[in-house]
Amino acid sequence: MADEWNRFVGGSKNGTFLFDRRFMDYHSDRFADHSLLVFRDDRLYALLPANEKGDTLVSHGGLTYGGLVTDSRCSAQGVLSVFAAINDYLRRHGFRRVVYKAIPWIYHQLPAEEDLYALTAVCNARLAIRDISSTIVGSRRLKFTESRRSGLRKALKAGLRVCASTNVDDFWPILNDNLTQKYAVSPVHTADEMRLLQRRFPDNIKLWLVLDGETPVAGTLLFLTPRVLHTQYISATPYGKQHGAIDLLFDHLINNVYADYPYIDFGKSTVSDSADLNAQLIFQKEGFGARAVCYDTYEYAL
Repeated sequence: MADEWNRFVGGSKNGTFLFDRRFMDYHSDRFADHSLLVFRDDRLYALLPANEKGDTLVSHGGLTYGGLVTDSRCSAQGVLSVFAAINDYLRRHGFRRVVYKAIPWIYHQLPAEEDLYALTAVCNARLAIRDISSTIVGSRRLKFTESRRSGLRKALKAGLRVCASTNVDDFWPILNDNLTQKYAVSPVHTADEMRLLQRRFPDNIKLWLVLDGETPVAGTLLFLTPRVLHTQYISATPYGKQHGAIDLLFDHLINNVYADYPYIDFGKSTVSDSADLNAQLIFQKEGFGARAVCYDTYEYAL
């Protein structure tokens, strides 16, 4: 039912291309998919991207967010019924717990927080994790702080320039080195996986680089959804950091290329799904004029 699923996502009020089966299934070897389709009077009414992990349903372990996907016909009372039906299904299939990663409101094309009400009214869920992200509102952009403007001046003085690219091999070594040295982790996606996703979603996944001559010294990989430009990855070489490459990059993207985008979301600044704030990271994002949006994860017992 992949085609029917994808059509519903495309016409939904809160779905993004991350819920397209061609995106979700790229890491199907790592997650036991248990996504649900909810029908009402023989018509597809809602979707829940999910995977199973023992006796727990996670919505979704391989995605940044993964809540209930609905369309404009879906009502508050209808969503209450959806959660009652889902919970009944899960009990009958031996599940005992649900982890639910809500879709942040900035991604909604129409208001779609009926699920948050249902989590309380039907499921007695508790807020388990609150991550903090940083987002720019396109219509109310704040000025860069002096530290970001200083970096921009350094980049211009060094003659750095920004360009679009389709070659992740120019960026992945920078990203790998940065994540390994700073956090002892690797990117969520491999270069091969990102090339695959780029081919499948050329309009939604964009790479931008900062060059010193012809040498990449910084870059960002962007995920574009109808209302949100999300910075999936940002990294720079030591030279790029020293010469303000990231400041030049986001001055160009925020104030020129994507100046009309409703929201520019820099992603989480909390560590390992906890309340531990990466102060240095969020300081940089706030320097571009971004302010807080929370990514919430709920849990409840069945």
